[in-house]
Amino acid sequence: MTTTTTDRIRRHLVGLKMPRALEALQTTLSRIEQGEVTALEAIEALLGEEYTTRESRRIKMALQTARLTTVKSLSGYDFSFQPGLDRHRVLALAELEFIERKQCVHFLGPPGTGKSHLAIALGFEAVKAGKSVFFATLAELVDSMRKAEREGKLRERVKFLSRYSLLIVDEIGYLPVGSGGGNLFFQLVNACYERCAMVMTGNRGFGEWADIFGDAVVATALLDRLLHHAVVIPIEGNSYRLREHAALIPDHMRQRPLTNESNVPPVKRGPGRPRKEVHDSTPG
Repeated sequence: MTTTTTDRIRRHLVGLKMPRALEALQTTLSRIEQGEVTALEAIEALLGEEYTTRESRRIKMALQTARLTTVKSLSGYDFSFQPGLDRHRVLALAELEFIERKQCVHFLGPPGTGKSHLAIALGFEAVKAGKSVFFATLAELVDSMRKAEREGKLRERVKFLSRYSLLIVDEIGYLPVGSGGGNLFFQLVNACYERCAMVMTGNRGFGEWADIFGDAVVATALLDRLLHHAVVIPIEGNSYRLREHAALIPDHMRQRPLTNESNVPPVKRGPGRPRKEVHDSTPG
């Protein structure tokens, strides 16, 4: 039996593990025969089909690894509901230069203003660009580090979390971190400082971090690193979730600005570069 060129192409596609191109081959050949596309256009179409399929698969797996199970996009964010938010500034972050600069982006605002949406959307953009991303709430991070500490694997856990290009820490201030949680989080932040980018969301101002982490020294040490290369974006609008029931919220429970300069504790930087030893739980 004579082996045709088409048969050889099929074998090549199988050997190169290009299943989507193999599926599209017959349709593409038919289009060539009918004069709908040139040979070069057909090659481009086959490679494009395979590339699109592989890229979709890569993004899906990367999102699972990043723990971004719910995908949010910047196009899906209702900027009109938060007119005080600088849209151009947020969209500029989507260019991901802050990741290259190893900066920390803070989204601060009351519940329902879209902080997590924006953080996840930046994570999605980073995944599409081929960056490694990890998403977790502050409570989840501290719990995982506390478990690792009990098992004698804290160093490995900190190393694992700090190896990502972008670490997203959600819901700072919603739940107490518990005894020792601040020291554990400090070790992670210290390992990430100037090594990877971070995005953080919180519903309380920096001046309240001593309450969140249960220790003013720990809070100051955290802010020392997290505000050194920082982009702070306040969102001071109303809750999108409660937009249809805003009149039911008592005045004393309505949102207050979180980013007044008077709310930010002074940060004094010592001489030299901060220590990187993650096994030392004493903030410096």
